[in-house]
Amino acid sequence: MNQTIVTLKKGQGRTLKAGGMWVYDNEIDTILGSFENGDVVAVHDFDGFFLGWGFLNTKSKIAVRLLSRKKEAVIDEAFMEKRVRNAWEYRKQTIDTGSCRLIFGEADFLPGIVVDKFSDVLVVESLALGIDRWKPVIVEALKRVLAEDGICIRGVYERSDAKVRLQEGMERYKGFIGEPFDTKVEICENGVKYIVDVEEGQKTGFFLDQKNNRAAIQRLSRGKKVLDCFTHTGSFALNAGIAGAESVLGVDASLLAVEQARENARLNHLEDKVQFVCADVFELLPKLEEQGERFDVVILDPPAFTKSRNSVKNAVKGYREINLRGLKLVRDGGFLATCSCSHFMEPELFAKTIKEAAAGARKRLRQVEFRTQACDHPILWAADQSYYLKFYIFQVVNEG
Repeated sequence: MNQTIVTLKKGQGRTLKAGGMWVYDNEIDTILGSFENGDVVAVHDFDGFFLGWGFLNTKSKIAVRLLSRKKEAVIDEAFMEKRVRNAWEYRKQTIDTGSCRLIFGEADFLPGIVVDKFSDVLVVESLALGIDRWKPVIVEALKRVLAEDGICIRGVYERSDAKVRLQEGMERYKGFIGEPFDTKVEICENGVKYIVDVEEGQKTGFFLDQKNNRAAIQRLSRGKKVLDCFTHTGSFALNAGIAGAESVLGVDASLLAVEQARENARLNHLEDKVQFVCADVFELLPKLEEQGERFDVVILDPPAFTKSRNSVKNAVKGYREINLRGLKLVRDGGFLATCSCSHFMEPELFAKTIKEAAAGARKRLRQVEFRTQACDHPILWAADQSYYLKFYIFQVVNEG
């Protein structure tokens, strides 16, 4: 391995020392030795104490992404396969692996890479220069490890088209890894079938992180009138429908997403019960309120209103408004499911925002449950970038 040494400034690296996975560029004092960006380097404290091995990229604000804290570790193909094997063993013990996230970056100690499994297809998202070099090794190791359990992967697609790659000095890219295949993949989750478009769908094609939260909606929906806002390809709506909801309305601003949702409804023979409309949720909800519409269950699953700390203030306004509007549409004694998928919308702030929305709507909330992302998206304590999804279910009671 490269013998380059990155030495931290005195008093820096607090997050790393507390169990985090990143070293920021402004924490570094010196870099001694020859290197290319993406190389594995040693990280030392100001006094020479060894802190770990990690990928170096001087073009990124996250200058080092840690791989191992063991001085004797050798970062080679065997190391990567062990990481892959550990990630798969963890999923087998914790979640339905028919479709799941196999590798979740830092939380699986493989910083900067995400791999999702949709039935017999893998989708890879590589977001950091160092791990990008090891991508072929990781993919082959995954195929080999899965084959040991009788799972044959018929195709791999790369969705490394996120803007964050530009911050690493990398180009955005998407395309096949290996032989081309049909990129519309049928999966089944919680008894619901979906067609996942791994080439054109958002992110890697489907939001696996809400798997258990969608199942929780099934328990509330039998015989109920349900509104699913920001439905995307219909996942919450279809979980309500499959559970026996009386009627379901799903809303999304993307016509492509709505068309895919309708296709998924037909796939589950729910097209008569589950309807979808293409509309701006912020504009539609006040109209539904004016028309006197009320629902037994309202679901709010918006996209991240903020992707940086700088825009949190505006995001709070968005979350407050959408929750206020949603609450006004819930019948007395009905339920509101509401969530935020923004890492920067911290749990305490999200809870405060919902409380303010309830006061504005003159509603009282009884918390049924609080959830986070599914366990195939594990939360690595001290590396809080892996914790992002907050999901509440409330019973909504009119004041008085």
